[in-house]
Amino acid sequence: MIKRYLLLLSAGLSLAIGQDVPTVPSSPAPATAQAAAPAKPKIEKLDETRYRIGKITFDRKTREILFPAKVNMAEGLLEFVVVQQQGKVHESLLITDASPTHLNLAFMLLRYPPSNELFFLLDETGHMTGEYPAVPNAVKAGARILIDVEWTTEEKCQRKPINEWIQHSRESTPMPPGPWVYSGSDLHQGKFIPEITGDIAAIFVSRAAMINYPGSDNGSDLVWHAFSKRVPAKGTEVTVIIHPFAKAPLQAKP
Repeated sequence: MIKRYLLLLSAGLSLAIGQDVPTVPSSPAPATAQAAAPAKPKIEKLDETRYRIGKITFDRKTREILFPAKVNMAEGLLEFVVVQQQGKVHESLLITDASPTHLNLAFMLLRYPPSNELFFLLDETGHMTGEYPAVPNAVKAGARILIDVEWTTEEKCQRKPINEWIQHSRESTPMPPGPWVYSGSDLHQGKFIPEITGDIAAIFVSRAAMINYPGSDNGSDLVWHAFSKRVPAKGTEVTVIIHPFAKAPLQAKP
């Protein structure tokens, strides 16, 4: 299956998911540099089932996706679970230097179908209609994922659902266990939006993020906090592990 997707990639799959966003130069680049085609992501085979794209590792058998991150906030209001440095770091639990484009490619190669069920439909003027799109149940099921975090403390490796690191401000309880939704995000002027904004996984629903929380109070930015009694110290290195919420029929090839 991976070989088939590599062929798709070489045929132009990278254009479908957006390219890495280069640093905007202070002066116009030479014409030769502007004409150069962006490099396609390199996919490295690690063993029979595991592959790596940049800092993203994924397993085609378990459909797990792993990438490194650090604790960015051990207390305070949260809108995001994971962002890059150019994202909203003042309200994100974790921060990573892994590429959102590479992460999205891993989702595609593992055949997770994106679901836009959490976003209002837009009218012809770009304004929200107040109505949600009709999304097939099979797509909703396939888009649901779990997010775990793994870290080492006192030479002991621990792994917990990321929900246990998030606390409800009114009820003082952890976020209920349950799935997140792979939303997929979109392109802007040929570039993958999360690569521009740095926003990867959102609690407060965001069209720019590729992962969103579907639970209650996901429309408020004044509800969820870092669970200070459970979150390790700021700067603690962790591994984010994304895996399927439940087995569901695989969707059409990306």
